[in-house]
Amino acid sequence: RPPTAMPRTLIRRLSALLPAVASICALSVAATLTMAGPVLDRIQSGGTLKVCIWPDYYGITWRNPRTQQLTGVDILLSAELAKDLKVKLAYVESSFPKLIEDLTTDRCDIAMHAVAVLPARAEKLRFSQPYLQSDIYGITTRTHRIQTFDDIDKPGVQVAVQAGTFMEPVMAAALKQAKLVVVKPPQTREQELEAGRVDVFMTDFPYSRRLLDNADWARLVSPTRPFHALPYAYAVKPGDDAWFQVVDSFVQRIQADGRLEAAARRHGLLPIARLR
Repeated sequence: RPPTAMPRTLIRRLSALLPAVASICALSVAATLTMAGPVLDRIQSGGTLKVCIWPDYYGITWRNPRTQQLTGVDILLSAELAKDLKVKLAYVESSFPKLIEDLTTDRCDIAMHAVAVLPARAEKLRFSQPYLQSDIYGITTRTHRIQTFDDIDKPGVQVAVQAGTFMEPVMAAALKQAKLVVVKPPQTREQELEAGRVDVFMTDFPYSRRLLDNADWARLVSPTRPFHALPYAYAVKPGDDAWFQVVDSFVQRIQADGRLEAAARRHGLLPIARLR
């Protein structure tokens, strides 16, 4: 036979196998859903996916105060997860301080609001592979004396963080000269900054977009070198391997099929998306 005959034959055989490979992948997903644990079984039997969100997270899971409409990358992606599971979607309002309690007491099945993977959280929850990653940024006013990230940790500087966010323990450990101010509801970091009670507040890339997009007085103070970049992932309670595998596989799919990229691009978060 000519030397080229073998490769052509091999190609034809491999092409014939492609439908079988696709069927095996579909059966694998179906098998995971069939071997349901307590959480996945509840989702399937009830026909509803309960998703914890923090509705004040701009670009992630933000409720527009004027229209009351939810928007953000995880609003789009939670809808995709529910569609993949062929169930209805119900949002449960949560927050970072309530995150662990809401998941472990079954108020929701999954937290989809860019949850930073912290050791204290990982002791209580189980995380998917990351889909976003952000460093810490400062927000100050355009006229403030703070010009660079190195200006933040100086004597007399009041540095605000939101209670319950990962910035709280990180900045508590990092600040040597400046004073940490922990802001709790109903107060907000923006109000404290505008009122002059703090000099700068620390946040992540998604939340910084809220100020930069909507407040002409705000100025971003970016780290000049990596400061404390953290991966963001979806969180579930431990003890249901089948449900965890469904969630983790979902992240892999949206990274591969372009859904994560499209959602991140739509909400200005492409610079922090982990696409593979």
